[in-house]
Amino acid sequence: MSGSLAPLIYVLAFVAVVLIIQSGAGIFFAARERTTKVNRRLSMLNSGMAPEDVYSALVRRAPASSITNERFLHFYDVLWTRCRQAGLTITPWRLLAMVGASTAVLWLMAMVMVRSGSAGGFFGTAIFALIGAATLSITGAWLWVNRLRAQRLKKLEEQLPLALDVVVRAIRAGHPVVSAVQLAADELGDPIGSEFGLIVDEYTYGSEFREALLNFARRTGSSDAHFFAVSVGIQSETGGNLAEILDGLSNVIRSRRALGMKVKALASEGKASAVILSLLPVFMVSVMLMTDPSYYTDKFGDPLFWTIISFVGVLYVIGWFIIQRIINFKY
Repeated sequence: MSGSLAPLIYVLAFVAVVLIIQSGAGIFFAARERTTKVNRRLSMLNSGMAPEDVYSALVRRAPASSITNERFLHFYDVLWTRCRQAGLTITPWRLLAMVGASTAVLWLMAMVMVRSGSAGGFFGTAIFALIGAATLSITGAWLWVNRLRAQRLKKLEEQLPLALDVVVRAIRAGHPVVSAVQLAADELGDPIGSEFGLIVDEYTYGSEFREALLNFARRTGSSDAHFFAVSVGIQSETGGNLAEILDGLSNVIRSRRALGMKVKALASEGKASAVILSLLPVFMVSVMLMTDPSYYTDKFGDPLFWTIISFVGVLYVIGWFIIQRIINFKY
């Protein structure tokens, strides 16, 4: 069985390697292109795209009319929001397709390295290799998106006090608040420049300014952005000196960031240990499933094996929650 499928596996492995090289080159050149852009929204506008198309590409959610199940629709919404907060313009379907392609590539590599003589053994090897490849691909995609999201959120919160300073100076110079936000959008780079520009775009297309700010806060996932939206919303209802409010908010954000950097510096060693302890078991089990599935399958007939596996799984989940509570600080 395995001998008859060996030529097909080699051909598919060759195709997979070609796809990996092509995808890696595309990601590399796309990353270089992103680094040359100061403001993604302005770059898209300067390239000749209509403002409506730019807004649609950066904000509007791709339709999910084919999904009728509420749980899958909620998962789609969460995945879409996560991608946008990471600065990715790809759709959730494309991200899932990338995960599927990565799973297929890893599975083919595992099947090339692992061989089994009997048909039953080959089928079992293929199944467990597929499980290991899928686990590695999903974990890798999750880490990749979360890392991009954390980097973008960090940069946005670094730029937000500067943007508020620009808005405050523009308001004190006599500009209306929308014009002040537009000025900050034109002067600052990504991600805050594009996000402020999208606030102005939403207001231009008919949304209330307060609602546009709330959408900005939801879109970025930043607590500081929520403070900004709430401050402007309260000022629009109760009145007051908006320049003084935003100036105070800018100082508060800077103070919170300084405290947050101190906390992260003190907790960096613990967080690194937590990441290693959380991901190492998943990585090791997935690699073993891909390279030597019989290491686990030979024990399936032993009732004690499933008892120990269940007990270890429960301990792993409990330990993961405890570690998350230890390393996540509220400040």
